[in-house]
Amino acid sequence: MQTVTNQSIALAVRREIETRLTAIEEAHDVRILLAVESGSRAWGFPSPDSDYDVRFIYVRPRAWYLSLKPGRDVIETPIEDDIDLNGWDIRKALGLLLKSNAVVSEWIESPIRYRPVHSAVAPLAALADQLLDAPGLAHHYANLGRNAAERWLEDHGDVPVKRYFYALRPALAIRCMRLNGNVRPPMNLQALVELSALPDCMRDEVAKLVEAKRQSNELSNATRVPALDDLIREELARAGELPERGLDIDGVTAADHLFLELVDT
Repeated sequence: MQTVTNQSIALAVRREIETRLTAIEEAHDVRILLAVESGSRAWGFPSPDSDYDVRFIYVRPRAWYLSLKPGRDVIETPIEDDIDLNGWDIRKALGLLLKSNAVVSEWIESPIRYRPVHSAVAPLAALADQLLDAPGLAHHYANLGRNAAERWLEDHGDVPVKRYFYALRPALAIRCMRLNGNVRPPMNLQALVELSALPDCMRDEVAKLVEAKRQSNELSNATRVPALDDLIREELARAGELPERGLDIDGVTAADHLFLELVDT
């Protein structure tokens, strides 16, 4: 996993986020297992006005799961001071992980974390690797990329740099899986570039786009790069090339075991 230092998030903001996470634990009687950045800051292409997209996975006391009336499996808070903070119950996260859900996979791999690594994260990551459905994940990224590139990829005018990255990152995720033996792709753009064997000229163009977004607002336009446009088209069209693979574990049993370990501690 790529290391990102605490300086990626201003100290005052980090402390405010940590304070809010503690308040959530106390108000909802939960233990937070994982708290990460999930948006453009973790993706590696923030703007000065980017929100803080904080996501977390939590576990409740055992008795809560034994109720005849299931409770909500999400905790949502209003956006305040550009901090968007929401979380999922571990049972929901594990259920999605059994489907090789890309969102849970990315949270596990986020390079920006607001809490120390809990002992549950390593088995979560191992389970995500073992349950990887590469074709399904590639299809997810292809849909993300196509939706982001809709209407502008076949035109010739400038495009908001945010939209450019929203198509480029999924395209590189597919390329990463194609070239690296069906591994779960990292969420961070720079890590994807490292695993995607791009020519130096294309790496330089990506770096220029990142710098342009770092110095502009979310809606600023970027100059089109024909080679990157071609890369996006090609990789989004190749999602169907990822082969199926047989699973060598009983995913439900493994997820149940991890779930019970967490609620019993």
